[in-house]
Amino acid sequence: MARTLGSYAQSTAPKVTEHALRLFAQHGYAAVSMRQIAKEVGVQVGTLYNYTPDKQTLLFDIMKRHLEDLLSAWSLRPHKTDPVLCLRDFIEFHLRYHMQKQDAVFVSYMELRSLTSENFIFVEKLRGQYETILEEILSQGQSAGLFLVSDPKVTTLAVIGMLKEVITWYKPEGRLTLEEIIEIYQGMIADILHVGLNKNDPL
Repeated sequence: MARTLGSYAQSTAPKVTEHALRLFAQHGYAAVSMRQIAKEVGVQVGTLYNYTPDKQTLLFDIMKRHLEDLLSAWSLRPHKTDPVLCLRDFIEFHLRYHMQKQDAVFVSYMELRSLTSENFIFVEKLRGQYETILEEILSQGQSAGLFLVSDPKVTTLAVIGMLKEVITWYKPEGRLTLEEIIEIYQGMIADILHVGLNKNDPL
């Protein structure tokens, strides 16, 4: 049976996003043309505009979807009440999730400057929601006397900055497994906050 136009569109639309993301990650948003994206997808340039009005919308949709999926994935996790356990869980979640989305993470951080003002504001609000999750964990730990934190907001940005850099150098075939990396980062952040986060440490 011949494939319908609707089914063709459903199969092509994800390819547009997939190839655009890969090209943006490899070459940078400014260096990628709609013609290049169309070639990778295997369609004419004119056909590409059936799926997106322009390249800016493609970039915005990639960032928006990445952050919305991130927030949704966190919301589905069983959450703990102890700030120490919550922090350990956040570190593990962040590293595991982002290792599976390396291109999306890279583009979402490196191409913020390429967004229009309106799109930047929207994406920054989503980023702020994610940062608030960690900030609230740190604030709870600070209030309970479990974390040594002078400014939860600044500490949040520092911790997320540490975590996001892992995707720039970590290789699955490298010396350390992801599980070992997670434990190392839990330990480093424990040292920063002066609290034991390792699984064998007393809480």
